[in-house]
Amino acid sequence: MTAPDEIIDLELEYSSGGVSRRPFVLARAKGATLWDAQGNEYIDCSASHGWANVGHSHPVVTRAIQKQAGVFVACHEGAYTEQRALWMRDLAAITPGNLNRIHPSNSGAEAVEAAIKAARYFTGRPNIIAAKRGFHGRTFGAMSATWNKAYKEPFKPLTPGFSHAAYNNLEAMAAAINEQTAAVLLEVVQGEGGVHVGDPAYFAGVRQLCNERGALLVFDEIQTGFGRTGKLFAAEHLSILPDMMTLGKGLGGGIPMGATVWREELGTLKPGTHGSTFGGNPLACAASRAVMQ
Repeated sequence: MTAPDEIIDLELEYSSGGVSRRPFVLARAKGATLWDAQGNEYIDCSASHGWANVGHSHPVVTRAIQKQAGVFVACHEGAYTEQRALWMRDLAAITPGNLNRIHPSNSGAEAVEAAIKAARYFTGRPNIIAAKRGFHGRTFGAMSATWNKAYKEPFKPLTPGFSHAAYNNLEAMAAAINEQTAAVLLEVVQGEGGVHVGDPAYFAGVRQLCNERGALLVFDEIQTGFGRTGKLFAAEHLSILPDMMTLGKGLGGGIPMGATVWREELGTLKPGTHGSTFGGNPLACAASRAVMQ
């Protein structure tokens, strides 16, 4: 076993530096409990940044991963697979309303990127409105939708067509949405922004504005999905449905996975317009099906 100090030194020697770390080495995890290399025990109060909704090493998820790993882990994206087909069926069965068109990916940020592309594709419009204090990821499109300037300043110029309106302020959103707006991208509960809960009246008003002005309403459920708020999706606390949702974190039970889901009436993407080498791979789909189970 490599000594903890040596592990830390190796990471410091080779890491890109893009992620800050606390000076301890995690060795194993079970349920809500973590153990470091010296055997000290911790409670994972952050659910590992929000993905461990069913806990670490849940036996149902672990068995599904082990079983699928012995069959095949990944495959050609252009082939049909049983696990992906069953995963799509299972996910469509629990998403609100008719959000049953599914694009698999490998992370929440990738799911947001797919949502941005799909919104522009389906509407023919260029602009995306997000909320102040919102967080949607750190890939380039998702980062452009994110509010915190600390994430964005070193990488300007950002992706064009993004703007931000005050959260829970319907007047500000009404002033922002116009005939060039492809989508409004919102968290039902803002996570990184400080756990700000969306007002149902605000979301009902935004839904009406999008209907009237031809924009899509996209809910980022990467943090709030899969039981985090007491319902499967935070959208279920509201009396409205989005046109699209982005999913990640808890979706894969610890295996990297994301998904973008949209309503049937929007249609499908033209083959080749978006894809992913590992998106919807059999291992991730098996793990995700176990999480849903």
